[in-house]
Amino acid sequence: MSITTIGLLIILLLFVFFLMGLEIGFSMALAGFIGYAAIVNIEAALNLVAMDIFTVFSSYGFLVIPLFVLMGQIGASAGISKSLYYSAYKFIGHVPGGLALGTVAAATAFKAICGSSPATAATFATIAVPEMDRYGYDKRVSCGTVATVGTLGVIIPPSVTLIIYGILTQTSIGKLFLAGIIPGLMIAFSFIVTLYGWCKINPKMGPRGEKSTWRERFASLPPVSGVIVVFFLVVGGLMKGFFMPTEAGSVGAFAVLVLAVAKRDINLKGFIKSVMDSLRIACMILMLLAGATILGHFFAVTKMPYILAEWLGALPVHRNIIIIIIIFAILMGGSFIEDLAFAILAIPVFLPLVLKLGFDPVWFGVIVCATCMIGIILPPMAINVFVVSGITKVPIGTIYKGIYPFIVGMAICLLIFVLFPQISLWLPNMLMK
Repeated sequence: MSITTIGLLIILLLFVFFLMGLEIGFSMALAGFIGYAAIVNIEAALNLVAMDIFTVFSSYGFLVIPLFVLMGQIGASAGISKSLYYSAYKFIGHVPGGLALGTVAAATAFKAICGSSPATAATFATIAVPEMDRYGYDKRVSCGTVATVGTLGVIIPPSVTLIIYGILTQTSIGKLFLAGIIPGLMIAFSFIVTLYGWCKINPKMGPRGEKSTWRERFASLPPVSGVIVVFFLVVGGLMKGFFMPTEAGSVGAFAVLVLAVAKRDINLKGFIKSVMDSLRIACMILMLLAGATILGHFFAVTKMPYILAEWLGALPVHRNIIIIIIIFAILMGGSFIEDLAFAILAIPVFLPLVLKLGFDPVWFGVIVCATCMIGIILPPMAINVFVVSGITKVPIGTIYKGIYPFIVGMAICLLIFVLFPQISLWLPNMLMK
C-alpha cells in the first residue's frame, strides 16, 4: 500500500472518530499514531506520542495559552463587562437599535481583555438580552447580536486563536495581535451598520432606549479607561519588546485581577471559578495542540501537505482563488467539528501552500481568524448559538435567523481582507519593523 493511500485512509479514519463522538484532540492523536505506526513501525509511533505529548504540556512557550485564558475568565467573572455595557448604553442607547449597538461597542471593548468567544457570548447573554427584552426588542435582534459579537474575540487581541496560530506557525504573536486590530474593528463596524440599517428599516425590531445626559455619559467612562490601560499595557509591552508573549499573559492576567479587585467586582469564589474554568479550557486547547502535533508528524512523513501545495499551486487560477478555496475548506470542516479544532488541524496542511504562493503568514493568520469568526456562528456547529440559546432559552432556529444578516457583513469584510492584505499588515509593518 502506498504512503498516499495510507494518508487518505487515515484522514477517513479521523472523520470516523469525529462521527463516533471521540474527543477531537484524542481523535487526532489516535489517527496520527495509527498512521505513523503503519508507515514506520509501532515502536517509533509510541515514542512519537510520548515525546509530542510531553513536549506540548511541558513547553514554556505554551504557558501563554492558560495565562491569556485566565485573563479573559477573570474579566468575564468580574463586573467589567457590565460597566462597559452600561457606558455604551449611555452614549448610544437612544438611537434605533441602540441597546444592540451598545452591546457591540461594549463587546468590542471587552475583547481587549477577553479572548474567549463563548465566554463573551455567555456574559452578554446574561447582561444585554434582559435589558433588550425590557424595551421590547425582537429576539432575532437581541440574541443574534449577542451570539455574533462573541466572535470578535477570535481576531481582536488578546485572541487565543491568534496565539495558537502564532505557536503553530512560529509567527510573532506581537505582529499577529497588531494585525488583528484593524480587521477586528472593521468587522465590529459591519455589525453596527447591519444593526442600524435593520432597526432603521423596521423600528419594531429594536426600539430606541432612553436618552442620557452628558453628565451621566461622562460618569460612565472610568471603567472603560481601565480596560484601555490593560490593553495597551499588554499589546504595547509586546510591541516594544518589554516582555515576551508568556510574560505578557501573566502581566495581563494580574492587571485584570487588580482592576477587578480595585472595583470590588470579584470575590474569592469568583476568582476560584475563573481559575478552574481557565484550567479546563487550557487543558482542552493543549490536548488539541498535542493531537495536532502527532497528526502533523504523520502528515510530514506522508508529505501530503506538500503534495497538496504542489497540486493547488499548479492550478491555472489566480492565487486569491486558491485562498478562497482554503476559506471554504475551513468553513466546511468547521461544519463537522469545532472551528478552532479544525483550524489547528488545517493550518499545518495549508501553510506550505500559502507560503509558496507568496503570502505573508501574518496576513494568513488574520484570514484564518476571520474565517473562524464566521464558522463559530454558521450552522450546524455554531457554538455561540448553543451558548446563547442555553442561557436565554430562546429556540436555536430563532437565533440563526438573527445571525444571517451579520454573516453577510462578515463575508464582505473577509473578501476585502483577501483582496487588500495591507489592511492587516499596515499596523504591524509600521510599529514592528
